[in-house]
Amino acid sequence: MKQWMQKLIDQFDFDWRETSEGGSPVSVEMNEERATLIYIIDILNKHLIEVDKHPVRKVRETLDEFAKELVKPNQANLERVLFRFRQFFSSYRIDEVSYMQKTFDDFRSIIWDFVDQLSEDMSYERSADSEVKSSLDQLKEAVEANSIDILRTQSRLFIDFYTEYQTKKDERRLQRIKGIRDNLSLVKKQLVEANQNMRLDHLTSAYNRKSFDEQMQQHHKLHKLSQNSVSLLMLDIDHFKKFNDTYGHAIGDFVLVELVKLLHALFHRDADFVARIGGEEFAVILPDHKVEHAVKRAQQLLEKVRGEVFVQDGQKLSFTVSVGVAQLQSSESVDQWMKRADAALYESKNSGRNKFTVAEGEYGGYRAA
Repeated sequence: MKQWMQKLIDQFDFDWRETSEGGSPVSVEMNEERATLIYIIDILNKHLIEVDKHPVRKVRETLDEFAKELVKPNQANLERVLFRFRQFFSSYRIDEVSYMQKTFDDFRSIIWDFVDQLSEDMSYERSADSEVKSSLDQLKEAVEANSIDILRTQSRLFIDFYTEYQTKKDERRLQRIKGIRDNLSLVKKQLVEANQNMRLDHLTSAYNRKSFDEQMQQHHKLHKLSQNSVSLLMLDIDHFKKFNDTYGHAIGDFVLVELVKLLHALFHRDADFVARIGGEEFAVILPDHKVEHAVKRAQQLLEKVRGEVFVQDGQKLSFTVSVGVAQLQSSESVDQWMKRADAALYESKNSGRNKFTVAEGEYGGYRAA
């Protein structure tokens, strides 16, 4: 089996062996077509958004079931599995697009109300200016009429009109300013919330994969300019799929949230960047950290997680993580940096879990528990 396929299967933590009639285990042959489908499901699982008709937790449970059926397929019902998956995926995508469209329409409605109010105010100003011009024209005619009575009467009318006009104008201006402020505050709030939602993982409040990718690019550019040290920790919750199968996705979500709380408590500098980059996979960017400093932080993380016992729904819960550590090297790209950290993480998982591994090129591939 190709390495990428083996790595993909390993991360699901499924017992994907079949048993012969005699009771002895028989390995299932994984082909590239099935592995590709499982990979697609895994990627979809890592980039779900909360849709009204499709809560993330339920979608994740459904996708996990499809992945299990594809890992150990019965050839007779494989086509039915694929048909059901296509139906589910189509339904989810339709609802996802509808949800995004509704969000956009709601925001567009706010902007439209704002523009409409400004247009109404401008129209009112033009109408008022026209009335002022008409009143001024009448006053000019009174001056040219060479009649003191006409001039006195018209002057009094103009003064009364202009006083009322200015009073209404001031009141209208105050109302307009208040309306504009209210609308701008609402628009600003919506933009901030939208931007924050786009940057944060909805479940854990860690930064999401998009924010992580942007941050990695920024640190890479800064490194090229200043040669500052920056290290990356990539970590994964050990046996998380089995954890979900044993306790359910609600408990699984609780574990994800609690891990992020631990990460935020440990990596609390303003410059530290904690992100959820996959289902149970996280990353921490550590600016101004050489690899030896990052190793100490990784060790602190392992010790902290090992020592924690959580209680949820009457269950005592504990878990461990595996970590990969890599310092950015001057000659490498962002992708190469991430691949080294990911390879170190995979080595930690493949060699027993509950440990960290330093990427190749650092200390000659130094690793420690």
